[in-house]
Amino acid sequence: MSWGTELWDQFDNLEKHTQWGIDILEKYIKFVKERTDIELSYAKQLRNLSKKYQPKKNSKEEEEYRYTACKAFLSTLNEMNDYAGQHEVISENMTSQITVDLMRYVQELKQERKSNFHDGRKAQQHIETCWKQLESSKRRFERDCKEADRAQQYFEKMDADINVTKADVEKARQQAQLRHQMAEDSKADYSSILQRFNQEQWEYYHTHIPNIFQKIQEMEERRIVRIGESMKTYAEVDRQVIPIIGKCLDGIVKAAESIDQKNDSQLVVEAYKSGFEPPGDIEFEDYTQPMKRTVSENSLSSSKEGKPELKFGGKSRGKLWPFIKKNKLVSLLTSPHQPPPPPPASASPSAVPNGPQSPKQQKEPLSHRFNEFMTSKPKIHCFRSLKRGGATPEDFSNLPPEQRRKKLQQKVDDLNKEIQKETDQRDAITRMKDVYLKNPQMGDPASLDHKLAEVTQNIDRLRLETQKFEAWLAEVEGRLPARSEQARRQSGMYDGQTHQTVTNCAQDRESPDGSYTEEQSQESELKVLATDFDDEFDDEEPLPAIGTCKALYTFEGQNEGTISVVEGEMLSVIEEDKGDGWTRIRRNEDEEGYVPTSYVEVYLDKNAKGAKTYI
Repeated sequence: MSWGTELWDQFDNLEKHTQWGIDILEKYIKFVKERTDIELSYAKQLRNLSKKYQPKKNSKEEEEYRYTACKAFLSTLNEMNDYAGQHEVISENMTSQITVDLMRYVQELKQERKSNFHDGRKAQQHIETCWKQLESSKRRFERDCKEADRAQQYFEKMDADINVTKADVEKARQQAQLRHQMAEDSKADYSSILQRFNQEQWEYYHTHIPNIFQKIQEMEERRIVRIGESMKTYAEVDRQVIPIIGKCLDGIVKAAESIDQKNDSQLVVEAYKSGFEPPGDIEFEDYTQPMKRTVSENSLSSSKEGKPELKFGGKSRGKLWPFIKKNKLVSLLTSPHQPPPPPPASASPSAVPNGPQSPKQQKEPLSHRFNEFMTSKPKIHCFRSLKRGGATPEDFSNLPPEQRRKKLQQKVDDLNKEIQKETDQRDAITRMKDVYLKNPQMGDPASLDHKLAEVTQNIDRLRLETQKFEAWLAEVEGRLPARSEQARRQSGMYDGQTHQTVTNCAQDRESPDGSYTEEQSQESELKVLATDFDDEFDDEEPLPAIGTCKALYTFEGQNEGTISVVEGEMLSVIEEDKGDGWTRIRRNEDEEGYVPTSYVEVYLDKNAKGAKTYI
């Protein structure tokens, strides 16, 4: 099947058809262009979407991505970013492999089509010229034949007329012969032109036009094949990125499968665990029983205060004080709060029969000790107060114990990183200085002394900061004892006033005869305290000795928390005077208490922990 033989007379229709084929190709190119634009726009929107939901640096959102679900979501965002990249690859490949190639091919196709149809028009013009020549020779031959016939008829007429002279007849005969000769010449010319035209026409319809139409057909078929190949390339471009897109989707599935709800639950515990224990049961307070006890100055249930007191025992034992160590709580409850007595006026304590008066004469009720313990600063009023704003203390004492430990540990890690960074910088400066010393022409070693001193100073400062935070961390973790009475009161403070678990510990304590004595109540309370905390703090290490002291006078400790000493006795100092006039001492590793500072001469060990350095 050839257009040259089948469509020899459809030159104009073929011209229209080939132009339509080029229009179709240009339309497909436009389609691919719009597809690439869509892919680019889609990739851009996907990237913007992924960027929009990425966690912001140094923000609260970044901390939330510790959870496996959030990590999976972050992985999904990253995979979507790669997914968008594959759509950009689709756009780039379609542009380079289809659009650019087809646009170049369309230009070549237009030139080829123009050349083929120009040859066709040229052949058409040639055959039309031959046809015109044939028509012209034909009309001339027809005209000459008619003129010869008229000349012959005129000669015959003149020859038959007797009145015409012989000369006129001869002239008519010669004219007829001339016309006849012209007709013969026209006939011969017409015959020659006709043969040539027929030859040209045969070549036109059997050679020139078939060849031209064959080229046009081949051109059109190449166009069709090319657009088919472009469509295959269009599909292959998509197919090439399918494995990578599949990997992106597999990554999303893998991230989803990595979600661990148990781990997230544990992270929630670690993030919000306060370290406190829930309060114990509230004791029943029976207000129907008349209050018949004798109210004394030292009574634990003073009706003037009208406040419930803490009661140790029953199910609430050990619940209200979950973070206070035994030696801290007992010290708070039993340490003297009165000013110490002045030293004896005489040179020897024998001048005073019973020695100095102990703080017993101003002894406070045990309830006052609890109240002071509960109201000491800083304190945590309730769990909601942890969320309130305000300045954060340097030691994070406003946080619950567990959160405080984490903050301190993080601070220590950050400081160690800074120390390592400064140390590396110092080592680099030292090496550079050594190079300058060996090669003075490279630089002045003295120019690095200032920088080296600055870096060394920064290292020392960071190490001091690290030691400070490590000390706080050790205190929180229970590796070191509290540094002072005030620190013990601040460490692990729990505000029992916000919980209605406080009852009067001596409300129902009456002697058989209806009387009540302060000494019996306080002794009972101390026994309860010892019993409550012995089970939980049996392995509590004693406070280390920070020095020794010599008793200058005899002191009879008659109040809770005090200890009796004899003049000249040597004892161990475990806590120096904090400004209240009392010094804490120990005898034989098992007996300790407070004595007036003015009654002893203290020799502090400068190397001991907790001892102050006097310059």
